[in-house]
Amino acid sequence: MATYVMLSTLTDEGAETIKKNPARIRDVNKEVEKLGVRVTGQYALLGPYDFLSVVEAPDNESIARVSAELSARGSIKIMTLAAIPIDKFISAIK
Repeated sequence: MATYVMLSTLTDEGAETIKKNPARIRDVNKEVEKLGVRVTGQYALLGPYDFLSVVEAPDNESIARVSAELSARGSIKIMTLAAIPIDKFISAIK
């Protein structure tokens, strides 16, 4: 499984949803898992992004599908980044 970092920003609609129902975040995580991507860590952020999610996916296509599905709802904007474990990165540049 590959690791990805998803930085997300709520739209006005998304912020209103979270305000009314904060548990919605966990519901979305379950929906993501049904699409084959596992959330391994999640943080609320202060600053230009609202959330940071660390996820594992079998391939780029799977994470692209999740990113497109969530973005299409109109409640969130997402930046998805591939993350390489540092030991693997060091081995790759030797």
